[in-house]
Amino acid sequence: MCGIAGIVAAHELAPEDRLRVVAMRDVLAHRGPDAAGLFVDTHAALGHRRLSIVDLAAGKQPLANEDGTIRVTFNGEIYNHRALRHELERSGHVFRTHSDTESIVHAYEQWGDDCVERLRGMFAFALWDSRHRRLLAARDRLGVKPLYWARCGDRLLFASEIKGILESGLVPVRANEGAIPELLGTRSLASSDTMFQGIYKLLPGHVLTFEGGDLVCRRYWDVPTGGDPASPRRHRAEDVRRFRWLLEESIRLRLMSDVPLGVFLSGGIDSSAIAALMARMIGRPLQTFSVAFKTRAFSELEYARQVSQAIGADAHEVVIDDRDFFGALPRLIWHEDEPIAHPSSVPLYFVSRLARERVTVVLTGEGSDELLAGYGKYPRSLLNWRAGSIYAKTVPRSVRSRLAASAGRVPGRFGRYVRRSFVAVDHVPDLTFFDSFAGIDLTRQRRLLSPRVALMADQERAYGPSMAYFNAPDDRTSLLDRVLYADMKTYLVELLMKQDQMSMAASIESRVPFLDHHLVEFAARLPADRKLFGLSTKRILREAVQDVLPRQILERPKMGFPVPFGPWLQNGWGHVVRDVLLDRRTRQRGILEPAAVERLLTTAAALTTQDADAVWGLFNLELWYRTFVDGGGIQTLPTPAAAAIVPPVAAFPRRLSAS
Repeated sequence: MCGIAGIVAAHELAPEDRLRVVAMRDVLAHRGPDAAGLFVDTHAALGHRRLSIVDLAAGKQPLANEDGTIRVTFNGEIYNHRALRHELERSGHVFRTHSDTESIVHAYEQWGDDCVERLRGMFAFALWDSRHRRLLAARDRLGVKPLYWARCGDRLLFASEIKGILESGLVPVRANEGAIPELLGTRSLASSDTMFQGIYKLLPGHVLTFEGGDLVCRRYWDVPTGGDPASPRRHRAEDVRRFRWLLEESIRLRLMSDVPLGVFLSGGIDSSAIAALMARMIGRPLQTFSVAFKTRAFSELEYARQVSQAIGADAHEVVIDDRDFFGALPRLIWHEDEPIAHPSSVPLYFVSRLARERVTVVLTGEGSDELLAGYGKYPRSLLNWRAGSIYAKTVPRSVRSRLAASAGRVPGRFGRYVRRSFVAVDHVPDLTFFDSFAGIDLTRQRRLLSPRVALMADQERAYGPSMAYFNAPDDRTSLLDRVLYADMKTYLVELLMKQDQMSMAASIESRVPFLDHHLVEFAARLPADRKLFGLSTKRILREAVQDVLPRQILERPKMGFPVPFGPWLQNGWGHVVRDVLLDRRTRQRGILEPAAVERLLTTAAALTTQDADAVWGLFNLELWYRTFVDGGGIQTLPTPAAAAIVPPVAAFPRRLSAS
């Protein structure tokens, strides 16, 4: 795993561009602490930071072909590189290393831009063809590895993280305010936009070419939809056997490493399945890594320990508290580049840091929920949609209006479900499937945002990009598969970015077996009842691994790694958050409506999950502004007296370019 960065010019590089690329590269030192590389000619400067995984001695980058006319800077792993090597050698290509990186340059020589379709793995790379003065940049099919780009005159800049582009000094730091409703609603941005004006992400399954000043992005792969015509004719047991075989193959491929590896184990079925199957393959005790909170109600360690004991693993654990969490948060916002969507990003960093003490590579269970309908929202929202169809047809509009108005007055947890139900929500997909599960729904956004920003909080801005994915599949696609497709193109991409940034903050590589594209293509085409059967989620996975996991793990409800952010706000940290969200600096920014935010914070004594989600979203947004837009670098949060005692946050660097 590595960090890449560079500048390519349609005409010629400026004399200082070499130094710019060195700065862009080195601000990503956490991604590659083992080595640094640089290539420069008259039109291109490519930088690379290396975390050595495969061919430790000879895999240095940027790496060239035989005559030096093609150079690549690469982040990721190509799991089928040995098979590609044999095929390319038969065609006359000469390899000088055993690294997977070299397979990319020779594949490009052999197949041109179509080489990406031959690659099986996770990757983001930039390949410079000096003969044609042409850059090819690519991102893997599901978006496991990130890549960002920006234009500055006749130059194209790219980097593994946004901060790499900012470090060039060529792109002014300006917030993309128009994206705030979508960010607060879906917790991420579904299009190529970022929270920085003029900086874009290359979408998963896309390539970018830059030649003669012309920039073109195109899609080379997509999640299949519409179903497999043969699948309904197959017995379910046959699909289960095929799924198990593909999952085992994917795990086996991801054991490719010249350094120690382990697995993140939460105790949920996804990571437990990977750990159990992986333990059978490696022939020695598996290294597992788990994280939990001191608050017992928010801990899954009991389940992780059950799995570790069942498979004979060498288990390692880290338990964190509120001060660990808030102490790390400002630095992790710097690492993530954009506001942190999910509080679970923070414990992910701590378990990554724990793992880095013993291994360099970990496997994780990410992706299974979006692929196999693992979240509880799927059966609830589908049932809600079907009931809403009947409700809209049979109940007069005037009655529906009165019931919707009264839904907001239903107290407690039941009231939360009522407010998300067909009784209170208009029967349209963007509200049923997206707004009902928003970080901050549109009604609340319009109250919490200043009048200027609240005007942008409409359905099109907040959910238009997600709805484009929901509507993309053809008419043969089931309603469940439409929702899954949209989540894989939006929500999953955000989760993968979180996993990449948090693991790379600790200089560790994470691999995701559930997102091998062969497994994804098979699972995506399965009939809906292979994934969701009544209220039972991930049906095919449960059946595929029932022989290797304890029954308690197979049957336990999904916990989803909850974070006690709400209780912490009641235990002293609410004052810290209040001081940030209501101080003069935030008021002058003009994003939030202070009176509404104060009312929200005043309810902290009886904070609901929705309240906590709203506070989390606004707090992260403001910390992001202070870190990047204001140019303040990594912030420091005061510690309330009630907080636990851990190492001081002052140990974190304050400069924006801190590694």
